[in-house]
Formats: sequence, structure tokens, C-alpha cells
Amino acid sequence: MSNITDKLPFAKKSSPTVAPAVKPAYSSEDTILALDIGTEYVKAVIAVQSKNNTLKVVGTGRARQHPNNMYAGAIADISGTIAICEKALAVAEEQAGVTAKLTVVGIAGELIKGDTSTIRYRRQNGNKPISEQEMTLIIKKVQEKAGEKARKEVAIETNNPNVEVRLINSAIVGLQIDGYRVSNPIGFKGSDLSIQFYTAFAPLVHISAIEKVCAELSLDLLAVAVEPFAVCRACLGDDLDNNFSGIVMDIGGGTTDIALVNDGGVEGTKMFGVGGRSFTHQIANSLGVDFDTAEKAKINPNQSDIPASVHTKIDQAIDANLAVWLSGVQISLEDFNTGEMLPNQILLAGGGAGLLALQESLATSDWFSELPFARRPVVHLVDIADIPGISNNTDSALDHSYVTAFGLLRVALDTLAGAPNENNFRAKLAKLLQN
Repeated sequence: MSNITDKLPFAKKSSPTVAPAVKPAYSSEDTILALDIGTEYVKAVIAVQSKNNTLKVVGTGRARQHPNNMYAGAIADISGTIAICEKALAVAEEQAGVTAKLTVVGIAGELIKGDTSTIRYRRQNGNKPISEQEMTLIIKKVQEKAGEKARKEVAIETNNPNVEVRLINSAIVGLQIDGYRVSNPIGFKGSDLSIQFYTAFAPLVHISAIEKVCAELSLDLLAVAVEPFAVCRACLGDDLDNNFSGIVMDIGGGTTDIALVNDGGVEGTKMFGVGGRSFTHQIANSLGVDFDTAEKAKINPNQSDIPASVHTKIDQAIDANLAVWLSGVQISLEDFNTGEMLPNQILLAGGGAGLLALQESLATSDWFSELPFARRPVVHLVDIADIPGISNNTDSALDHSYVTAFGLLRVALDTLAGAPNENNFRAKLAKLLQN
């Protein structure tokens, strides 16, 4: 399996040193909090924004979830989740020396619907420059159409025709005028406007649970972000010309979230309900042991005190669950249905991505053979050191399981980008895409 730092355009080429923990006199107004509420752990990461649009992480905390707090990546017990979030926050704030308020929270689960739609718009007067009002109208129409599609899909899956959904993330993936690609359409003339929009929706009940958690913790909720979208933002950074294409897999405790990135834009997100915890349950059932014992066996299956016969059972349990997990990956990638070849780079993040058997299976088995890959995909495990524009200024060793939280920090920067100057078109567009 290749190392990400040798292959990817956004990766740093040198190994950064981790600075010792410091206790600067930051104020709450200087900080951003990323709250990754996962099935297995809650992670809180506090960062300070620098003038050059970079972030320095000054506090991290992690607390283990109760098994009943989450279901399929979504909050199932609000009060229980609040209690675990408080523990993670306390550790992060103690390390940072400041109480953070402005917060971005991640959301995952099988009912999150994220897709990219290509809208072709024929303008009546191609000699008239495109205005902000015209773009605003187009964007709103696309969001309304995508929202109705997402609502119908969730209604079918939940057997609830009255389900409500809310827009979480929206972004322009690509924009062309008469076949000419532009980044800002305002002022251009042309007859044929082609826009690729990524939109993600979640059931209102999921969003309301997150809002309740933040309210009880006295946090100011800046944004809710689809987690695979956030991971993509972490990897791409603020390079608007980044042309990276790849598949991002965020493997958590309860779900696996997949994002397709093409030429620097997120084309869609898919999720299914198999994550790291399912491997642990499979081992527990096979060995007849409790969850914690099975978790230790999963993380370190080659412990010297485990008999060879038990090693075999552990391997068989992992292999059985791998077959189910790989089927979920295949179905998710088939659902993208782009009509084009899939990119051959796969980035792994999340706590479940640390399972060596999973990495090896992706890198060496023939799971991809019936999918539209030009050749065997190359698998990379994302490291915190690879994330551009965000540095770890604590003495905590952060691994791939924190990539999602770093992505949430990047979403926070995106959200705040338009705040200083609402008269700027890019600021107005960013604000409109968030609403």
C-alpha cells in the first residue's frame, strides 16, 4: 500500500514536527470547535485561525460513546450524547486553555443524501452579461429540485411520506458558459450555462438532535457538515485550482461514508451502515467474548497470549465481515453512476480505517473488477500531516481518526469566508449555498 505523501498533489513532502503544548491567552472569539460525534467516540478539536487562512490546533479531546447513544451514525440518545460531548470538550478546553463556542458538527448516516446534479440553462439573451440576480434564481431552483428528490428518497426508506429534510451542504462543482469553464460567472456573456451542483440533505430529526446537543452545551452552531464532504475539504484545502480526483472513504464505528471527488470537486456522497463496530461484534460472536475483549483482539490480533486456534477464529470473523463491507463499497460506487471511469486513488480516513485487514483487502483483492476502474485503485491511509493549512500545535499524537474533525475545521473556514464582506459576489454565493 502506497504512502499518501508520495502520491497526492495536496500532501506535504516533509514530515512536520509536533510542537509542544502551549497555553496561550486565546479568547473564545479566536477559536473554532470541531465536534465529531461518532458512533464509537466523540472527538473535540479546538483551533485558532491565523491571518493567512490557516488553523492551529491548540486542544483535542476524545471520549468513548455509550453503545446506545448512536444508531447507524445518527444520534439516538440526546442526553447520553451530551454527557459524552461534555467529557471530550472538557479535555480539549483544558489543553487549549480556553472555552470554545463557535462550532461545526459532523453528520453521517444512511439517510444523508448527497448528489451532484448537472443543470443546463439556456439564456434568452446571450449578449447580456450574467447578473447576481440571475445566478441566485438558478441556484435556488436547483436546491429546491434536489431537496424534493432527497425528501422522496428518505420518505421511501423510512416509510414516512411526511418526512422533512434540510439542506446541509451545497457547492458548485463546475461551471461552464458555452463550453468555457469559469470560476465566477458574473459579467460573462453567453447563451448556454452548464452548472454542476453538489447538494446534501438530512432528515430534520437528525439536524434537530445536533442543534439540541449544541444548545445544551452552550455552543454556537456555525454549520453542520456531511462528514465525507468535510474529509474531502480537509484533503483539498483552500487551493481552488486543485485538480485532484479520487474516492474518499471515512470509515467510522457505525457507518462507512464515501465521497467521489473529480477534478477538485465533490461529485457525490454515499453512506452505508457497516463500520468498525460491526467487525468487533463479529469477533465477539465468534469467540463468545464481550465487546471490549473483542475490540482488543481486533486491534491487536497477534497478541502472544492468544492461542493459534483463536487467531484463526479472529481471522475468519474479520474475513466474513470484510465480505459484507466490500459489498457495501461496491454498491455505493455503483450508485454514483457517473457514466465515466472511477478515479484510481482511494483515500482512507476514520477510526475503522486503521484495520490492517481492511486496508490489505482493498489494496490486493479483486473487489473492484466489476466496477468502472481503468486499473487497480491505489489505496492511501490519510495522515494528519497530509492535511494542508491545519497544523497540530499540541503534544497529542493525532492519527487518521482525526481527519474528519480537521475537515470540519476546514468547513468552518469556508463558512466564515464570506462574513467580512457581504458585498463581494463570492461572499454572497457562499452565503446563499449555505441557506
